[in-house]
Amino acid sequence: METCDNIIPMKDEQIENISDFLTVKEAAEILGICPDTLRRWDRRGLVLAYRHPVNRYRLYKRTDLEDLLKQIERPKKGSRKK
Repeated sequence: METCDNIIPMKDEQIENISDFLTVKEAAEILGICPDTLRRWDRRGLVLAYRHPVNRYRLYKRTDLEDLLKQIERPKKGSRKK
């Protein structure tokens, strides 16, 4: 069984907000990557995963993914468009 320090188990009070979370497939589609890449990023600590309290599947917060996309899209200081 895979163990990662960056996977957080969800508590019962978070279940009512389950719609704020996405499955691996849904999250990968939003980021434009394949699910295996998302799992790899998870293992490397590049994204934060939560565990579903019943089936233990990985879930990703929609807001975390939106923040990640903003960081990716934000141009670096000093970079020039050509």
